[in-house]
Amino acid sequence: MNVRRIAVNVCRIILAMTFIFSGFVKAVDPLGTQYKIQDYLGALSLHDVLPDWLTLCTSVGLAALEFCLGIFLLFAIHRRVVSKMVLVLMAVMTLISLWLAIWNPVKDCGCFGDAVTLTNGQTLLKNLLLLAAAIVVWKYPLDMMRFISKTNQWIVINYTVVFILVVSVWCLYDRPIFDFRPYHIGANIREGMEIPEGEQGPQFETTFILEKDGVQKTFTLDEYPDSTWTFIDSKTVQTAEGYVPPIHDFSIVRRDNDEDITEEVVSDKGYTFLLIAPQLDKADDSNFGDIDQIYEYCLEHQYPFYCLTASSDDAVREWTERTGAEYPFCTTDETTLKTIIRSNPGLLLLKDGQIIRKWSHNRLPELKAPLATSEYGSLPAESVSGKIIRILLWFVLPLLLLAIADRLWAWTQWVKKKENEIKTTIKKETS
Repeated sequence: MNVRRIAVNVCRIILAMTFIFSGFVKAVDPLGTQYKIQDYLGALSLHDVLPDWLTLCTSVGLAALEFCLGIFLLFAIHRRVVSKMVLVLMAVMTLISLWLAIWNPVKDCGCFGDAVTLTNGQTLLKNLLLLAAAIVVWKYPLDMMRFISKTNQWIVINYTVVFILVVSVWCLYDRPIFDFRPYHIGANIREGMEIPEGEQGPQFETTFILEKDGVQKTFTLDEYPDSTWTFIDSKTVQTAEGYVPPIHDFSIVRRDNDEDITEEVVSDKGYTFLLIAPQLDKADDSNFGDIDQIYEYCLEHQYPFYCLTASSDDAVREWTERTGAEYPFCTTDETTLKTIIRSNPGLLLLKDGQIIRKWSHNRLPELKAPLATSEYGSLPAESVSGKIIRILLWFVLPLLLLAIADRLWAWTQWVKKKENEIKTTIKKETS
């Protein structure tokens, strides 16, 4: 094998692994990718141009495209076409990263979802290296070694497309299979908010937009007025640099008395349920009956239950009238709520500040017995390694067995061809 062919295949493997990882972490968190796309649109003042369903479809499509191109590169499927598509995609991504590096409209590019966070400068460097690799692969596509014959490529193509789309749809219906955010199951919110001794923490300011008599004004937390003002929106911004703890923007303010109950919630030694609904006017209300049953269960067993939202008072009032909700509502930053759980609404169960359960509104639990004696009262037994093994069994193993079978078949065909050539040569020599 010559040097050029080695270089092409090294570039091909680097691109394939990057695209597979990038596509997969986006696919398991399609809502997170949608939020990042909306951040880009907001930076271009186009936030309201595209509807949510279109940005969500774009999120799923982009993840599927990256993952599929990575698999196709790995198996050297349709080498000319795939190498051209990879080059075009990397050229576009490099231009976007150049824009990010110069103007810094979005802090994190979202290339690898929440799994890996890169600065805009690191993103540009990464994309320049991948663009160079893509140029090499595009220039010499036929130097890529096939791992599967042309006759069986359709199996890999169809299986890959179906697999990644099913993963995205399932994670939309339930929750991300892998949770890379600071609010994952097992994380302790109280500990995640702490700043190590000797470190200077950053400064944040939360402002509230309130309305009274048709006039809107902005207030800080210290200036928060009385209940005659109507809540419109809230925003938390960083005002000074410093050590940023994993959880730095989590706060809970009751809407009925404006009391900050953050410390009370994260320090409670018992169980606390938090219904997470970033925007109630966009929340799915098809399972509100199940939510009400869980609230009644909490009243029966004396578990605190709060609904955290960034919605306006009008949206809260409309939700209450539509669902008959009687649970207390609290105000929390919208970005924080979207980070906590990828479901609107979603349900969180805390114990002594630790997140022990998370549920999508599509898979709410049926609670009857006290949590101390229930399976839901402790951390789930399923581990990250168990999830990885399932992915390997469902996707990697079938493709690996297919590739091995294909290569064995190709080898036997090559052996037969050589035997026939030898027989033909012998006949010619003896005739």
